[in-house]
Amino acid sequence: MSNTSEPVPAEVRRERILAMVLEHEFVRVSDLSTMFGISDVTVRADLGALEERNALRRVRGGAMAVGRRPREEPSFEEALSASAIEKTLIGAAAAAMISDGESVMLDVGTTTTFIARALVARDDLRDVVVFTNGLNIALELEVAIPRITVVLTGGTLRPLQHSLVDPMAQHVFERVNTCTVFLGCNGVHPVAGITNINLPEAEMKKRMLRATARRVVVADGSKIGQIQLAAVAPISGVDLLITGPSADARTLDLLRDQGLRVEVVGS
Repeated sequence: MSNTSEPVPAEVRRERILAMVLEHEFVRVSDLSTMFGISDVTVRADLGALEERNALRRVRGGAMAVGRRPREEPSFEEALSASAIEKTLIGAAAAAMISDGESVMLDVGTTTTFIARALVARDDLRDVVVFTNGLNIALELEVAIPRITVVLTGGTLRPLQHSLVDPMAQHVFERVNTCTVFLGCNGVHPVAGITNINLPEAEMKKRMLRATARRVVVADGSKIGQIQLAAVAPISGVDLLITGPSADARTLDLLRDQGLRVEVVGS
């Protein structure tokens, strides 16, 4: 680790510390003190602040990465009502981006379900093709056929989430190139990037990102600043984040500093 001669704002410094912990799994207080030109007391205060966010775990002499275990997923129906107002606004903003003749990938999830509903409500749309791995999303869109053509990926059904995953689902994504993907997730973090609770869906999300030109992440404010088990993409791997007014403003500024375009609806 190299020394730095200029003071670094505390929030930026803490994000850099977290990045080192994620990369190296363990960092020493003495190394961080030397690198940032700050006292051991300040380093410990930084580590304490990060530990309060459950971003790392303090141990004797330093800090280590949190042993992240996947938390129990709520069912789709339980999650659908959470932050419903924000998700409605996000859905409308996302649907407004689509024009006649476009092809869309619509990821599984509750926020993307609100996008599906907003697409159906846009009775001006014609000749739109939507690829999805969400059974419920396909059913939401069914009433808009033939204005909207709905293509299900196929694959193995995950219980409670109504999502289709490997095997088989991958084959669709390997054979298409769509205009826009609307991707749901469980975490958007300036350092850890886009993350998800479970691995099978994370693999689907990665394939969706590779098969589209415009990559849009949709996440209500509770997801901003969170880090979950499965990595999906770095911040540089997406083009736009649409979120709601409950999102932490400092975290959004850090995401913008990473070059991510952020749209906050309803603010």
